[in-house]
Amino acid sequence: MKPRRRFPFVVFAVGTALALVAGCGGGEGTSGSKSPSSAHGSASDLPQAPRQSRAPAAGKGSKDPDDINGDGHKDLLMTVSTLPVDAASSDQSGSHERIGVVFGSAHGLDPTTRAVYERGDFGLPPRDTQSAGSARSISTSGLVNGDLDGDGFPDFVSLVQGGNIPDAYGNSTTARRLDQYVTWGSPAGPDGGKATRIRLPAEAKDGLSLVVRGDFDGDGHLDLAANDAGMRGKVWLLYGPIDRSTGAPARTATLPGHGAGLYADAVDPEHPRRTGLLVSSGDDGEQADGVWYADVRTGRGRTLRKGNAHAFGDFDGDGRRDLAVGDDGNRNDEPGYESEAPEVDGSLAVYPGDGGAPVTYEVPEPEGRPRYGLGFYLAADPDGDGRDGLLVTGGGGGVTLIDGDARTRVQRQGPARRGGKKVSATRRAAHVVTVADFDGDGKDEVVWAWGWFGGGGDRSDEATHWWVARGVSTRDTTSFVTSGFAR
Repeated sequence: MKPRRRFPFVVFAVGTALALVAGCGGGEGTSGSKSPSSAHGSASDLPQAPRQSRAPAAGKGSKDPDDINGDGHKDLLMTVSTLPVDAASSDQSGSHERIGVVFGSAHGLDPTTRAVYERGDFGLPPRDTQSAGSARSISTSGLVNGDLDGDGFPDFVSLVQGGNIPDAYGNSTTARRLDQYVTWGSPAGPDGGKATRIRLPAEAKDGLSLVVRGDFDGDGHLDLAANDAGMRGKVWLLYGPIDRSTGAPARTATLPGHGAGLYADAVDPEHPRRTGLLVSSGDDGEQADGVWYADVRTGRGRTLRKGNAHAFGDFDGDGRRDLAVGDDGNRNDEPGYESEAPEVDGSLAVYPGDGGAPVTYEVPEPEGRPRYGLGFYLAADPDGDGRDGLLVTGGGGGVTLIDGDARTRVQRQGPARRGGKKVSATRRAAHVVTVADFDGDGKDEVVWAWGWFGGGGDRSDEATHWWVARGVSTRDTTSFVTSGFAR
């Protein structure tokens, strides 16, 4: 086995995990101080509900799949609930979830400019008695947004359970078909008219699952990729544009699949490119391998090492997209399966976009802590030099920027008390939701979230407190509470 390399450059840590930053500059808070920084950045108070609410301005359209109103600024989608933020009970009965959008501006995300949409605003078929959840509820879980018809406004793809699937003899079964419906976008957000069901090939009779977006053939039209819900070992590619009337894609194709994980690289409107696709194998709690299709048109993929955490990015600064894959800390707890092979345990590998050999790195272990809990990777460019770093997230909360001997720890925390009761330190820890450049200055911001349900904000669709930070610094561009959005 080849020896592992330690990252010789800046390292970020999120939670109890540490990871590389491939060549990013020191950024803020790297003057050599080893003292922990403030938990809440420049403002010590918790996020507050915005004092006003303005409707977003209608834009003229853009190429950014996250620019919901087409005004040229990236927006943030989230799930908001009617449940009060300080409710003492974890019982969510009587509440329902809606889609919230905090709209962007020249100065970044602006929580005073927002919109909230419920299921009826998406024109979806009504839920039947066999479907879980409130008839009015809709969340960001499984929702995919992007301009599918080329009009400059992102559309919304939602999964809806269809009719029962017949067996080989034509008899009805208890299995439900998984259909995808498109709610068409407009300058005012989702069009409340009737959504269009995506027309699938006859072979995909069970429907699709795990839909992801991307421009997989590089023609400038957004495409969709999804697993065959019938577990037939196929990944379906639905090439855009999709017809607004019939729901038919321009064409379809397939790749080998496993019915497991499916992940697409980011769509960058400033630097159009073919979108890479990662198809991972199934796992039973252990680290799984996968296949990376840097160019799906060829049908030829690159088999990867084992590792359930991954991130696409340009980690070597050569202008090509690379892929980082590594150990996310998950383990099968059955006897004899509690550990991973030495070349997998506590390591990650970066596969360069030029097709060269992967370089394996050791994930540094923080002093006095386990290496990390279950986590995932995010690529980030906090200093805008065009060379991505890697955020490795895990349990425990907090972000540490390590530059040589200098370490600055940053974290975001939820309230100390909830419903009159003390909140434990574990449950107070916020988590990183996404990384993006919301203000257009070429430097990424990091979005944090905290919520009660799920045990301390480990799910973004249960979050109530939000922070948007300047990279991994202690400074927030904005922070807000979303519990009042849905009232």
